[in-house]
Amino acid sequence: MAGKKREIQLQAVVNSQSLWDEMLQNKGLTVIDVYQAWCGPCKAMQTLFRKLKNELNEDELLHFVVAEADNIVTLQPFRDQCEPIFLFSVNGKIIAKINGANAPLVNQKIINLVNEEKKIAAGELVRPQYHEIVFVDPDADDGGEVLNESVNQLYSIAIIKPDAVINRKSLEIKQKIIKAGFVIEIEDKRVFTEQQVRDFYHRIAHQPDFEDFVLFMTSGLSHILVISQGNEEQPALGETESDPETEAKEIYEDHLAMVTTPMMRKKRDSLEEYLERQHISQFCDVEENITDVNRFIDMFFPDFKNMKNLKLEKILALLRPALFQEKKEDVLKIIEDEGFKILMQRQIVLSEEEAQTLCKEYENEDYFGNLIEKMTSGPSLALVLVRDHGLQHWKELIGPGSVEKAKEYLPESLCVRFAMEELPINQLYGSDSLEAAEREIRYFFPPQSTLALLKPHVTQEQREEILKLIREAGFEITQMKEMLLNEEEAGKIYSKIKGKDFYQDVLEMLSEGPSLVMVLTKWNAVSDWRQLIGPVEPDEAKLLSPDSIRAKFGRSVLKNAVHGSSNTYEAMESITRIFEEFGPENPEGN
Repeated sequence: MAGKKREIQLQAVVNSQSLWDEMLQNKGLTVIDVYQAWCGPCKAMQTLFRKLKNELNEDELLHFVVAEADNIVTLQPFRDQCEPIFLFSVNGKIIAKINGANAPLVNQKIINLVNEEKKIAAGELVRPQYHEIVFVDPDADDGGEVLNESVNQLYSIAIIKPDAVINRKSLEIKQKIIKAGFVIEIEDKRVFTEQQVRDFYHRIAHQPDFEDFVLFMTSGLSHILVISQGNEEQPALGETESDPETEAKEIYEDHLAMVTTPMMRKKRDSLEEYLERQHISQFCDVEENITDVNRFIDMFFPDFKNMKNLKLEKILALLRPALFQEKKEDVLKIIEDEGFKILMQRQIVLSEEEAQTLCKEYENEDYFGNLIEKMTSGPSLALVLVRDHGLQHWKELIGPGSVEKAKEYLPESLCVRFAMEELPINQLYGSDSLEAAEREIRYFFPPQSTLALLKPHVTQEQREEILKLIREAGFEITQMKEMLLNEEEAGKIYSKIKGKDFYQDVLEMLSEGPSLVMVLTKWNAVSDWRQLIGPVEPDEAKLLSPDSIRAKFGRSVLKNAVHGSSNTYEAMESITRIFEEFGPENPEGN
């Protein structure tokens, strides 16, 4: 209970507009941790704040506050931010902002401002003329319009059509959409049902070739995207030190850009106009009518409204050899307790070049050679982790790269907890950015493709359940099409059993209706898909692998719901026969 009392005394709680206004009456410096109700204040910084409070011993000059953005009108522009925000108020004026739990920078900023206040009080310094960060007045006409647009975000739906997917243009289209400043909020890949096509394209149902168009749209995989206008990219603040006056000016200008961007966005081309100018509108159809967009979001993404405040992020994490050998289970338990899901993991002995790349931040240290020797001496454990706001949470959890810095600023971090005597560095590694995470994951977990088949007797409801299991297992559905497997098409998949006595029975089963044929991609895809589908005989699957697809949906050896390639060679042979346009992005990985 004593610890909890100290925490309350350290940071005053501001959770209403009236308390915010009262807080602005503070004299001296007030450090404000702006937080969202769904995640709470930044606990990782509280140790630093307590240390500064004790060391500086300036109760009249230094105050710490936690402010809930959701309940304070003034802080409305900061709602739904994906990382911690620290505001610095001097005598009631917000003069600086730092994004992220950057402990060294926050520490230096507080010390500089407190020392400044001391000199001003002693008459040794004239108070600098800081630009105050001005928040939007929600009662003003233009301000109200800006905030309303922020809260009631407008969305479009884009459909990347089967011909674009089969010709591998979908990635190019998405990259162009993102480059233009739009944001892909959520996406899905699916083969449309006939009714879904008729619903989405009801405005062109009168056209003479509409029935042919329906056949085309149900013939293969489409990508469905929910897209928002997004904000113009702002330069990151708080990453480097600068003098207070310059920093305040940059923050002020940054805030003005943040405020005016929504108004400027109204002049930007619509998504549909942009795609036409890029000459890719023939591959991608757009719906921008608000009523229809909301209806289709409810149809295709029923959980979107609950999930839009979540930001699931994948990162690469790595346990260095000594930690992996001695404390692997302890670390994995903490990862699980912190809400991370482990999508993939593998042991890997790093080459010298790989170790040097991962340890680049230490290359100027005396112990660098010893570090590389340790990193290549045995297996490390590489992990792909996913969590809401996973990148920032992992950074805060493991702490700085140096044990010395971690002990000073984040003594509760995993860096301190799992420090090893032989090297003064963090025994855990994490991606620096989402872009780096994507590169690192593809390097350590190179994608592999396999062919998957859902057989004709699988009902539409069962298909949806199986597709859900496929996604939950971390597979990406790279290609998909529904087709009736006649003798010629079936031979492209079942070539190795053509001479078997039961082959005619297989052909008869496949001729009963259309099958769903897919290319599934992930690291170790062939083996993982074989494991997910289970043994060939459903009764055996129920005994040996009760959670497998064949155990749940199989009826007999012939009607066992699914098929999968046996090895990587067979997988690529079948894929290139069925999907002639398919060209793997990473042949080595396949």
